[in-house]
Amino acid sequence: MSKLGWNYRSIALVLLVLDILAILVFHPAKSQAELPKSDVSTIEIEKNKEPEVVVNQTVDTSIAPVTVKKAPNEIQDRVIPVSQLLQVAPPTKQKAPNNAAGQVTSVSQLSDIKPTDWAFQALQSLVERYGVIAGYTDGTFKGDRSLTRYEFAAGLNAALDRLNELIATSTTDLVKREDLDTIKKLQEQFSPELAQLRGRVDTLEARNAQLEATQFSTTTKLIGRAQIVLGSLLAGNNVVTKRQAPRNPTLQGSTSLRLNTSFNGKDSLSLSLSGGNIESLGQTRAEATLLGTYEGRTADNSSITFARNTITLGGVRYRFLPNPDTQVNIYALSDGASEIGLSGPVNPYFESSSATGANGISRFSRRSLVYNYGDSGPGIAILQRLGKQVQFGIAYSAPNGGNPTPNNGFFSGRYLALAQLIYYSSNRNFRVAATYVNTYSPANTRGLSGTNFGPAVGSNLVNSTVAGTGTVGNLYGLQAFYQVSPKFAINGWISYASHRYLGRGDGNAMDWAVGLAFPDLFSEGALGGVLVGMEPKLTRLSQNVDLGAGAGQADKDTSLHVEAFYQYKIGDNIEVTPGLIWITAPDSDSNNPDSIYAWVRTVFRF
Repeated sequence: MSKLGWNYRSIALVLLVLDILAILVFHPAKSQAELPKSDVSTIEIEKNKEPEVVVNQTVDTSIAPVTVKKAPNEIQDRVIPVSQLLQVAPPTKQKAPNNAAGQVTSVSQLSDIKPTDWAFQALQSLVERYGVIAGYTDGTFKGDRSLTRYEFAAGLNAALDRLNELIATSTTDLVKREDLDTIKKLQEQFSPELAQLRGRVDTLEARNAQLEATQFSTTTKLIGRAQIVLGSLLAGNNVVTKRQAPRNPTLQGSTSLRLNTSFNGKDSLSLSLSGGNIESLGQTRAEATLLGTYEGRTADNSSITFARNTITLGGVRYRFLPNPDTQVNIYALSDGASEIGLSGPVNPYFESSSATGANGISRFSRRSLVYNYGDSGPGIAILQRLGKQVQFGIAYSAPNGGNPTPNNGFFSGRYLALAQLIYYSSNRNFRVAATYVNTYSPANTRGLSGTNFGPAVGSNLVNSTVAGTGTVGNLYGLQAFYQVSPKFAINGWISYASHRYLGRGDGNAMDWAVGLAFPDLFSEGALGGVLVGMEPKLTRLSQNVDLGAGAGQADKDTSLHVEAFYQYKIGDNIEVTPGLIWITAPDSDSNNPDSIYAWVRTVFRF
């Protein structure tokens, strides 16, 4: 073939390829933001929380909770969509589409192409003049979807084949000399822009190569949180010594780092490192502590399992999806009841994700009594979606499961077994959950948090056992949440517990709460919250059981927990939350003067 013939072929190829690019590459596809959002799971992946076992993270494997505004880099270690279960998924190779139909001979054969479409004439030319466009098996062109490399290669190959056919059969020039002169002139006029574009591409390639060489990991995401807390007791006595408790303001802090790794895009390995020196108010019933009771216990304390100012591995969890509707969580060290975020869906504004910690100031405002008998330790949890509006979850954890000594271990020591059924309304603005828990603590054992049995919130009697006697608990809870409007939500719960002190007698406990949340209060992204409730108290005790107050003596008065906070965002990664906790009749004893705490929490995420 002559040199001029080759030039003609080159120009024809350019024109034809430009036509194809105009249709396949530059057709305005929907942006990611325009795509419909996946349902958010009610299981949360990591509230540090402690543990959110975000069984939202979020497994509400596909049931979406009401949207709660969070920082952009926040994980869902409490409500998590199955499609977004992993914050970072490993790169996957796209496969060639296998649903392409044969060559169409008329643009009218493509059912989703209309004469009013901006690319109609170009498509018509490519189909009817060149014959290089194929549709899908359903008779559509799908012009608004992204183009894969495989699809572009197939289209380009068809264009080349058609060009070769035209050149071989043509008896006249394919391109006029005037067209060649015009293209040459355009090339000369735009040579500076073309050179600049080539330079920018070269720069981007170099920067991309540098990022690939220095990146932390293609499959692991690092999430960090630092927290500074200013707190003080404003009023109140130690309920054990009956003396005025110190009113000494403190400034303390803690830090946590979480690594989330995926091995196949459908699983997640989470490792947590944490340390700090935040001492919780209402930490324990011991005489030497500030208040001598668990009531009003603040939720922002550093790990109660390890020494202060020591960086420790505080959580190891692996979760995977055996099928799209099931999530399995295995954790070597975490909080079983909340590890899968079962409490998050019915208390989303007071219990945030593990990346941010609880929004509420106190531990009690985060969740009801039925979730609080757990303790840090190994366990397993399974979340199963039953249709679009129901989720079922079960969890088993052993606070001393890593201890091989007698009356400890994963199966022979203290344990907590939980089952929960959650129902969601079709528009996701209402949800209700029914929970049952069975827990057992052998005689003379002690969990990592310092209590051998009980919810670790509430009165001293409800957290007590009989020396030398094992204790069994059967707990029942009903929780509900209703998003009244985008700027107002209400949640509440009521819980009941039956304690059996083996060989001695029985006792009963109760708690309840009502919370009001005000998203975007005074400022976009802010959150106001008010909660009123009764922390767990012992309502009845067998006459032959003495838990320290006398035989058959249960809590005699009702103590109320009143809490208010305002969470204000400073940018996307900083938030300040001042709050107050007011406890009436501490330790369920009206003889004790009311306690009032002031708390200001500042959280930095990175």
